[in-house]
Amino acid sequence: MLRKQVGNMDRIGDFIARIRNAGLAGQKTTIVPYTRLLSAIADVLKKEGYIGDVEKKDIKGIPHLVMELIYLEDGTPRVQGTKRMSKLSGRMYKGADEIKTVRQGFGRVIVSTPQGIVTGEEAQKEHVGGEILFEIW
Repeated sequence: MLRKQVGNMDRIGDFIARIRNAGLAGQKTTIVPYTRLLSAIADVLKKEGYIGDVEKKDIKGIPHLVMELIYLEDGTPRVQGTKRMSKLSGRMYKGADEIKTVRQGFGRVIVSTPQGIVTGEEAQKEHVGGEILFEIW
């Protein structure tokens, strides 16, 4: 289902909610409006094994990302939960040494750094901090 985006919407919050909700509903794919930022986040999530193939498609002349969802052998979605950290009302920035693990290492934190969108572990290895976008597990 395509929805028109209105006003100053939290695109990242909408993005992670769509992935989580589509998985809980048992859908094979989910669609989000395309932005370069969301495409970069989707690439990191694909590399980390949270989502499958990501494809940019024009739907009614508007670019969208179509993402394949991954399910475990028992049928549960790979993405069990998400938590938006940095919000429109308050940004959250951390240095490389302040980035914590998520769910005792079973989750990931996604960080926007000067080098691009990376996981918290990659940010620590590169010794760069940035905006903590969200946690996913």
